[in-house]
Amino acid sequence: MRMGKTSTGNREVALPYASFSGTPPSYAYDADRAEEQRRHHDMMPYIDDSPSSSPHLSSKSRGSRDTLSSGSLESTKSSEPDLEKGLEMRKWVLSGILASEETYLSHLEALLLPMKPLKAAATTSQPVLTSQQIETIFFKVPELYEIHKEFYDGLFPRVQQWSHQQRVGDLFQKLASQLGVYRAFVDNYEVAMETAEKCCQANAQFAEISENLKARSTKESKDQTTKNSLETLLYKPVDRVTRSTLVLHDLLKHTPVSHPDHPLLQDALRISQNFLSSINEEITPRRQSMTVKKGEHRQLLKDSFMVELVEGARKLRHVFLFTDLFLCAKLKKQIGGKSQQYDCKWYIPLTDLSFQMVDESEAVPNIPLVPDEELDAMKIKISQIKNDIQREKRANKGSKVIERLKKKLSEQESLLLLMSPNMAFRVHNRNGKSYTFLISSDYERAEWRENIREQQKKCFKSFSLTSVELQMLTNSCVKLQTVHNIPLTINKEDDESPGLYGFLNVIVHSATGFKQSSNLYCTLEVDSFGYFVNKAKTRVYRDTTEPNWNEEFEIELEGSQTLRILCYEKCYNKMKLTKEDGESTDRIMGKGQIQLDPQTLQDKDWQRTVISMNGVEVKLSVKFTSREFSLKRMPSRKQTGVFGVKIAIVTKRERSKVPYIVRQCVEEIERRGMEEVGIYRVSGVATDIQALKAAFDVNNKDVSVMMSEMDVNAIAGTLKLYFRELPEPLFTDELYPNFAEGIALSDPVAKESCMLNLLLSLPEPNLVTFLFLLDHLKRVAERESINKMSLHNLATVFGPTLLRPSEKDSKIPANPTQPITMTDSWSLEVMSQVQVLLYFLQLETIPTPDSKRQSILFSTEV
Repeated sequence: MRMGKTSTGNREVALPYASFSGTPPSYAYDADRAEEQRRHHDMMPYIDDSPSSSPHLSSKSRGSRDTLSSGSLESTKSSEPDLEKGLEMRKWVLSGILASEETYLSHLEALLLPMKPLKAAATTSQPVLTSQQIETIFFKVPELYEIHKEFYDGLFPRVQQWSHQQRVGDLFQKLASQLGVYRAFVDNYEVAMETAEKCCQANAQFAEISENLKARSTKESKDQTTKNSLETLLYKPVDRVTRSTLVLHDLLKHTPVSHPDHPLLQDALRISQNFLSSINEEITPRRQSMTVKKGEHRQLLKDSFMVELVEGARKLRHVFLFTDLFLCAKLKKQIGGKSQQYDCKWYIPLTDLSFQMVDESEAVPNIPLVPDEELDAMKIKISQIKNDIQREKRANKGSKVIERLKKKLSEQESLLLLMSPNMAFRVHNRNGKSYTFLISSDYERAEWRENIREQQKKCFKSFSLTSVELQMLTNSCVKLQTVHNIPLTINKEDDESPGLYGFLNVIVHSATGFKQSSNLYCTLEVDSFGYFVNKAKTRVYRDTTEPNWNEEFEIELEGSQTLRILCYEKCYNKMKLTKEDGESTDRIMGKGQIQLDPQTLQDKDWQRTVISMNGVEVKLSVKFTSREFSLKRMPSRKQTGVFGVKIAIVTKRERSKVPYIVRQCVEEIERRGMEEVGIYRVSGVATDIQALKAAFDVNNKDVSVMMSEMDVNAIAGTLKLYFRELPEPLFTDELYPNFAEGIALSDPVAKESCMLNLLLSLPEPNLVTFLFLLDHLKRVAERESINKMSLHNLATVFGPTLLRPSEKDSKIPANPTQPITMTDSWSLEVMSQVQVLLYFLQLETIPTPDSKRQSILFSTEV
């Protein structure tokens, strides 16, 4: 490795980069994108000082990282290669911190820029703002700028003259000692925002100024600027308080205990954490725990926790179906030792309840969707906390530590359950009021409808409850409820099965029992993190009473215990579509489920089963493969083929930049598969994939003819299989730990610097093949509106395929007698791999070792 310089704004920042000739890459990624999304709104944000609570997607628990990669430097027993890798990471982290400081300084400069003319105008007969208003709005900004300017000027020459012995701890220690200025800024923050808002309303000139503050763009030429609002810029120091602690965690992790900087950085971290703790005591957390403690004639038929959509906000509710009414309640917050209580939000007599029919002309309430990336961030944090709890149990630590972790887990799982559902279930009262719930599974929605409709046949008259009757009914819910807890894993008993981790292959064979010819298809759902997710869908079998799909699907299980199947009638005639819930829905013909029993599935062979549903029978075959068997990379014994052969050997033999198999598959998919729904996610026919594999391995000249006659999903499956069977991952075993560490960095600028330089460190065949594939996947995602494959979906499919290390470097248990239920560290590792690929997919520009990118990607001759 060597050091290079890149001009960023008015200063030069030293950045490490791979040993390719030419100038360092230019980065077109907006490092502040994540910052901009977390602006202050109604109240001061909760500043989380825990090391595992990075606001960025791929943060990892510092306590559990040693289970994920071999690059940990916490131990003084680290091997020399590990120590060297760790010190390289230290350099990258510091380079990123330097670039991040420059960005922050440009934001503070943008705040200071209007201060001077505003102060000058304040002494004239026509002031824009009074001196007092200026002092309040820009309170302590000049002091913050001076502190960070001094820190930057001290750090810059040390990073330029880098060596592994270079010391920087004194600079961080001094920076931490000046956090008192931040305390003053934070204390004044709300007053500053209120003053600025009032001044904007009262003075159009200041309103114009506050919306058009110019900050230097440190990613481009020094003459270019980006426009920011005053609100955005005033939030930067608040955000910086949390980030400085997270950055210290990153730096300390990659500083060996024997390094002179270690005690200084530890001291700086201690000061920062104490400072954050003192602030947190005075700030109300944004998220309240939704944990429900166990509690204990009108007859209750069914009850469940659901998410209600109230004026665009998601609210957790407990809904109760009685013999004559449907009641929606909220669990009251418990104070002191008071017992559990419910507060009735509304009720509908079953006689007055209908499932809302929405005309096409009517507006359907907009469902605020939470991005998949945010849901994955919650899953990552849940997996981290579960690992921490298991580690504390093994260490026999005090129960207080475990209780604190369980409380955190409960909060995160509750948040995930609140944010994950997006399928509308609407009920309507004939008095004109409608209510919307969000459900994860069509199975549950159909179940609720069926139960309500069945009971409505027995109800005859409408009624209304007095306030006393309503209060008595609501109070009775505590004793009558059958679902006592939100479906969180934290509420499971220790001896309950944690579910299955691995891959479930399901063949949907056929179905019988339909009374008339229909267009029929099936969907498969499995539970994951406490809620059900739709995982697969068969093709539509048209005009039949006995469909024969015979389609195989590979479904990843994350602690799953149940497989559900739903059978639908596809309605092509728009005049006959049911418009329940404001959607044009196909009709459910039947639904059923089977429990995924670990003992039964221990056998590796296919097991046939029949699921009965309302007179319809669906025939299935299932086979479970635990992760320790399904994710092994097995080098091929036959080096003349392409599957299981190192990519460098294949490209050298073919005299190509990108393996022929990759180019052929991508070309065919781009020719006729770009608008295929679920391309790369939907499984291809297994026999077709094996036939293509054999043809490529023997260099069959007719392979292109074979491909043109096959289902495009089989071609997509062949491409995935090629990367899955590489003896070493495309991202290499050597660099994999560093990619896993890099994606976990807290500061976006440090992360960018590290990830791009790691990418350029890949061997050339690996790098060029990855860039070729990356371009293709981005083009697939451009058709997301048709093929339903977002960047996140593609990262989920390809992340583990491209990054999963070979057996010798992975954490896969070598002992095949281990139980097939795996620990949550699996989820954590897989999610890390997904996040690495997603990071590169989201970058607008990726640097290459050759400025002539097109010739690199598409030339087949060396």
